[in-house]
Amino acid sequence: MAYVAVKGGEAAIAAAHAWLARVRRGDGAGPGIDAAQIARQLGRAVDRVMAEGALHDRELAAMAILQAQGDLIEAAFLLRAYRTTLPRLIDSEPIDTGLMLTQRRISAIFKDLPGGQRLGPTTDYTHRLLDFAPPEPSPPIEASPDAEPVPMPRATDLLGAEALIEPDPASAGEPGDLTMRPLAFPAARDQRLQALARGDEGFLLALGYSTQRGYGHTHPFVGELRMGEVAISIVPPELGFAIEIGDVVLTECQMVNQFAGSKTAPPQFTRGYGLCFGHADRKAMAMALVDRAMRAGELGEAIAAPAQNVEFVLSHCDNIEATGFVEHLKLPHHVDFQSELETIRAMRAEAMASGPERDDAGV
Repeated sequence: MAYVAVKGGEAAIAAAHAWLARVRRGDGAGPGIDAAQIARQLGRAVDRVMAEGALHDRELAAMAILQAQGDLIEAAFLLRAYRTTLPRLIDSEPIDTGLMLTQRRISAIFKDLPGGQRLGPTTDYTHRLLDFAPPEPSPPIEASPDAEPVPMPRATDLLGAEALIEPDPASAGEPGDLTMRPLAFPAARDQRLQALARGDEGFLLALGYSTQRGYGHTHPFVGELRMGEVAISIVPPELGFAIEIGDVVLTECQMVNQFAGSKTAPPQFTRGYGLCFGHADRKAMAMALVDRAMRAGELGEAIAAPAQNVEFVLSHCDNIEATGFVEHLKLPHHVDFQSELETIRAMRAEAMASGPERDDAGV
């Protein structure tokens, strides 16, 4: 009988997969979409899947979105699962976002910045009204072949020149790597930032919002938000010097926060930092807010809010892990439930047998 049940289950699963394939394609009345279209036209979705899937590959992310019917968490799951099959060849050199070829660069604390404010492609200043007109194709913006990144001083550097903001916290030694070693507590800041960079955007957004509502005692300002292309370099062992292998689009946020000072530090501004793949203002800002909240202990602040609790945040921000724990509840738990059922029946029988001698608590 067990064998028959297994075979029946396999047939049902195969039928479910076939049904999913038909639903994914639709009724066939219109043209199908392909991964190339998704990569070209759904850039924000692709960026999010790359960030939460921890793999920078636009084509693969677009394929995952198509396979997942637009379910971005499922797509990130697919992408991260594929990443585990890839060999680790070499580590890149640290990137320099100061040399970013910026498409977008704004500051909420200074009106006039060296290099200027650049709005870039953004919905920040649009009315949230549905546009029923189909989008018209526009010619691509051609960059000059001789264009070179121009160093732009960060807005926080202007505060640093007057010693009004803490020095940029330096990482102690070689940074850890969450793709090679599991997260452990207490977690250093480099590990925390890695976990946040691939954490769920919605979860981080909610935590960042909570810090603004009093659950974290921070008063944040966007010191600078920049987005653009950054060169990636490696040092091949056979060459012994760095070579550029490509460019990636990144979004970086430097958050400036009030700090009343402590026994060892004067009143000054403190920093929160966010960096993630693609054009992702919301993710980078939320990450910076949560990063600053989790620094409460090192700054001598009371740890009283969820966003300040490092273990709470990092144990729950990964949506791939969260998906596994939540969605496994859909799988068969017949034996477990039968055990619980028998326990409840026995408890009820015992309680009913004791009759009126039970106290008000039902004991």
